[in-house]
Amino acid sequence: MHQGSCLCGRIRFEVEGQLAGIQLCHCSLCRRAHGSAFAANMPVRAEDFRLIAGQPKSYESSPGKERLFCGDCGSPIVSRTTAAPGMVRVRAGLLAEPVETKAVFHFHVDSKANWLPIEGDLPQYPAERPQ
Repeated sequence: MHQGSCLCGRIRFEVEGQLAGIQLCHCSLCRRAHGSAFAANMPVRAEDFRLIAGQPKSYESSPGKERLFCGDCGSPIVSRTTAAPGMVRVRAGLLAEPVETKAVFHFHVDSKANWLPIEGDLPQYPAERPQ
């Protein structure tokens, strides 16, 4: 069982099972939602994600994509889409350390922030992440 929380601790959650690889999204929506050069997301089956404290607020950032966040501190918690109703994308930075997985690739690098070069040897995908 893996646990995580928002910055203020009002939203707490658990993720059951082995963690998937962390995916680094550079799309403009993730950059704005996180106030950063990219978002570090981890796909999790919806049935393996459980809120154990608090109730996040929701924002539909694009048709069919909902972002859940703490209404007190603003931490992004997960996103979910109507295209993949059985999955949520957990914000990896919220998980309690140690995290037993690693970043596996960058995607949407065609819209990355121009002020931060991507370094290292992780695969890079111009748009959608590979299936």
